[in-house]
Amino acid sequence: MNNFTLFIKSLLILFALSVQTSYAQLPSVVLRSMDGKEVKTDTLSNNGKPIIIDFFATWCKPCNRELDAIKDEYEDWVDETGVRLIAVSIDQAQNINKVKPLVDSRGWPYDVLLDPNSEFCNKHNGYTDGAEQELIEKVRELVKN
Repeated sequence: MNNFTLFIKSLLILFALSVQTSYAQLPSVVLRSMDGKEVKTDTLSNNGKPIIIDFFATWCKPCNRELDAIKDEYEDWVDETGVRLIAVSIDQAQNINKVKPLVDSRGWPYDVLLDPNSEFCNKHNGYTDGAEQELIEKVRELVKN
């Protein structure tokens, strides 16, 4: 994967993860948290509020720019909509040790999961500056429904 094919699946995965409603169900894949705990993706929830799944890699500059841009707005988004963002690293196993230092250095307040075999990530989009505004508009639409 390269910078142009990798990135957020957010707009697609925002699948309206008000999982308690009749929206799309996440596939069942076992990922790991940064502290090594197993997390089954089909059990991710946010008490009926939207979830954004954002795929990234430590080497993907557009991915990191997007997560930085969202960080600046995230607290307001949570206050307004109750949205939860889960960042999923697709760094391969040999690079997984770079994820935590990156997350810590950037101060990302998101839950971070590890998908070193890209089992959970199967579609890719690109990021353009300002796309985070389109993302929050989709979240707002979900919250209104």
